[in-house]
Amino acid sequence: MVDFLISIEDVGSHHFQVEIRLAAPAAQQLFSLPVWIPGSYLVREFSRHLSGLRAEQGGRTIELTQLSKNRWQAGNLAGEPLKLSYRVYAFDTSVRAAYLSAERGFFNPSSLCLRAEGREAEIQRLSVQGLPEGWQVGTALPFDGRHYLAADYDELVDHPFELGAFWRGQFEVEGVPHEFIVAGALPVFDGDRLLEQARRICAAQIAFWHGKHPKRNELPFDRYVFLLNAVEEGYGGLEHRSSTALIAPRRDLPRLGNAEVSEGLVRLLGLISHEYFHSWNVKRLRPAEFARYDYDVENYTELLWFFEGFTSYYDELFLARSGLIDEARYLKLLSTAISGVLATPGRQVQSLAEASFEAWTKYYRPDENTPNSTISYYNKGALLAMALDLSLRGSGHASLDEVMRKLWAHSDGGPISEAEILTAVAELGGSELAGQLRQWVHGHVDFPLASLLDPLGVHWGFESAPLALRLGLKLGDGLQVKQVLAGSPAAAAGLCAGDELIACNGWRLRKLDDVTLFLDQRDPLRLHLLVGREQRVMDLALRMPESAVSVPVAVNLSIAEKATARAQTLRHAWLGG
Repeated sequence: MVDFLISIEDVGSHHFQVEIRLAAPAAQQLFSLPVWIPGSYLVREFSRHLSGLRAEQGGRTIELTQLSKNRWQAGNLAGEPLKLSYRVYAFDTSVRAAYLSAERGFFNPSSLCLRAEGREAEIQRLSVQGLPEGWQVGTALPFDGRHYLAADYDELVDHPFELGAFWRGQFEVEGVPHEFIVAGALPVFDGDRLLEQARRICAAQIAFWHGKHPKRNELPFDRYVFLLNAVEEGYGGLEHRSSTALIAPRRDLPRLGNAEVSEGLVRLLGLISHEYFHSWNVKRLRPAEFARYDYDVENYTELLWFFEGFTSYYDELFLARSGLIDEARYLKLLSTAISGVLATPGRQVQSLAEASFEAWTKYYRPDENTPNSTISYYNKGALLAMALDLSLRGSGHASLDEVMRKLWAHSDGGPISEAEILTAVAELGGSELAGQLRQWVHGHVDFPLASLLDPLGVHWGFESAPLALRLGLKLGDGLQVKQVLAGSPAAAAGLCAGDELIACNGWRLRKLDDVTLFLDQRDPLRLHLLVGREQRVMDLALRMPESAVSVPVAVNLSIAEKATARAQTLRHAWLGG
C-alpha cells in the first residue's frame, strides 16, 4: 500500500503540502511525477510546481537524488518505512492541474501525487486534512470514512478532487447514483433544473450503449460525479473513468424562474454530454496505443479523430435525442460547426490522422498560422462521424450507432485499432464504405455532407459571411489582426498577424464593418487600408470579394419545405436515435 496525505497548507500562497509513506520501500526507491494528464495531449511539466522535497526514514533525513526533470531516487535502507514530503504550488484554474485559494481547492492527483515506481499496482490510499471550516470534498474515488482508496496508481490519477463550500445534488439513472457538484454558482442558480437536464442526457447515453433497462453490472461505473467550476469566463472539460471536471461561465447555468434554454446553457449541456460520452469512448473503448499509459513521455496515436471527433458528433446530437433542443436548433448548431471547418484552410493541409498524431505539438500550441496549417480533430472529426453515419443510414442497413456498439462488444470495452474500426464499418456498411472512410481519415477532401443530408430533407444553403471572414481576417482586441487566412484577400494584400487597422480610404476606422461606409463607388471592391505595423504606418491595397457568399464559410442548414414522408422518417430516426 502507498499512503498519500494531502494537506491544505497555505491558501494565501496557494500551496498544498503532500506526504507519501511507504512501509517497505525498495533499497533504491524511485519516485516520479507525470508530465501530462490523459485526455489533454500536451507535456505540462507538473513537477515545475514541486518544492522542498525531503525524504525521512526513522527520523533521519535520507539523501534524494534528482535523476531527471520529474524523477527522484531515495537512497534508503530497504524495509524500513520511508516518508517523502514536499509542497506543490497550485494556481492553475484549468481542469488539468491543481488550484488552491481561500475560496476553493481542486486537484488532479497526477499533478500532486508522486508515483512510487514498482508499487503502481498496489492500493493507493489518500487522505485530505486541514480543510477550512465549511469545506467539503467531492470526488468519485471510494471513501472508507477515513481514506480515499484506489486499486492502483492509474485509478488514483483518474479521479479529480473538488474542495470547498460547494453546491451538490444527486439523481439516479438505471439505479446508478450520479452526483453533481457546482462551485461558484450565482444565487439564482437552478440546481434542480440542471440535475434534470443532466439526467436526461445520461439516460439517453446509457440506453445508447446498453439498451433499455440494462443490468447495473453492465455499466462501466457504479457511481458518477460531475465537478463543475462556475467562473466569470472560461470553458472546458476533462474526462475521467467515473467523473469529469468541468469549467463554464456561471451566467450559462440555468436560473430560477427562467425556463429559457439559452445559447450558453446549450453549450454547457453539450459539454456535459461530451464528457459523459467519454466514459465509454476513450476511457474504456480507447486507442490500442493507450492500453497502458506512459506518464513520462508523449503517448502518440492517429485515432483522436475517432475518440474526440466522434464524441464531438454525439455530444450535441444527444441534446436533440434527449429532447433538450429541437431539430431546428440542432441544425443551427450543425451549421456553425460546418462553417467553422470550411473556414479553416488547414483542412486541405493536414489530415485527421496527422492532426491526431501531432496534437502534442500543434493542437495544444496554437499560433497565428494554426488555421492555415492544421485542422481540429474535434471539429472535422465530428463532421467525419456525421458523414459516416449518414452514409450508413443512406445504405438502409445500419448506422454509426451500431458501429459504436459493435466496437464496444468486439473489444469488451477495451483498446481498439484503426483496422478494427474499418472492419466494423465494412461488416455493417460494406468494404467500399470502409475504404472511403480510410481515405477521409488520411486525405484532405471535404466530405459530401450536402448530398448526404438531402435524402433526410435537410436543405444546404449559404448565408452572407461576416465581413472579417470574407476578408480572411480574425481580429483580437479592437482592430488588432490576430490571424490571416491563407488564400484570402487579406493575405493577398500583405496583412500580417499583429497589424493594427487604422483607416480605410482616408477615413479613420472604429470597427471593421465601417469599411462598407467608406467604399469608393467608382471602384467599390478596392480598399486602401492604413495599417500600423510595429512603429511604422503602411498603406496596403485590398480587394473585396465580389460576392458576399463567394467564400463558403456561412452554411445554413434548414428543413426542406417539401420534404417527403420518407425523408422525415430518416431524419427522425437520425435525430431521435
